[in-house]
Amino acid sequence: MSAALNRNLLADQAADQLRHRLQSGEWAVGAKLPGETTLAAQLGVGRSTIREALRMLAGQGMLRPRQGAGVFVERTEPATDGWEDVLRRGAVAAVVEVRAALEIEAARLAAQRATEADVVAMRRALDLRAAAAAAPDREFVDADIAVHRAIVDAAHNPVLSELFATFVPRLADTMVEMIGLLGLRDRDTEPNSDEHADLVDAIASGDVEAAARISRAHLEGMAAELG
Repeated sequence: MSAALNRNLLADQAADQLRHRLQSGEWAVGAKLPGETTLAAQLGVGRSTIREALRMLAGQGMLRPRQGAGVFVERTEPATDGWEDVLRRGAVAAVVEVRAALEIEAARLAAQRATEADVVAMRRALDLRAAAAAAPDREFVDADIAVHRAIVDAAHNPVLSELFATFVPRLADTMVEMIGLLGLRDRDTEPNSDEHADLVDAIASGDVEAAARISRAHLEGMAAELG
């Protein structure tokens, strides 16, 4: 049996045990679950297995992670047919569509108009994003959005910058939600790190077509993962 398959089976088994405990009333709706370390010790598995199990149950609508606060019981039975998960994914996908409408054009314009100061700002934002790789989800998302804000500002279109600034609070909440839905930060590599660097390089070199293409591929990849 491969290591990946074994991990998946352990996560399924952990999710089953936690689901049974929820259904038995061990934790009431609204209650906060014990931390990952405690649950891992109770079930005799690793923290990564617990994290995957919690994500499975969140996808079934039974749990809801709250940034910086922990994981809370949403319901003690799975949502019927996973409909809540479908709705959550649909809401995230709608935000990704708006991102595409704003950011692909911003990348194209930035490749035409970016100054040396803009390029310095974009590269500084990339460094800060990399530094936030191990930070809590909200902090990482803020650093990620700062890269895209620097690109939008490099387009030198005040209306576009204003639209993006207005959009940022909704975008930040949605990106945190997407991290939870897709488990983006549980993967072996930093999410989309190369794409961000490639996009900034394309803008810095004034390659309009490459900038638009990379931005489009980045956002279309997100949409594809959401199904």
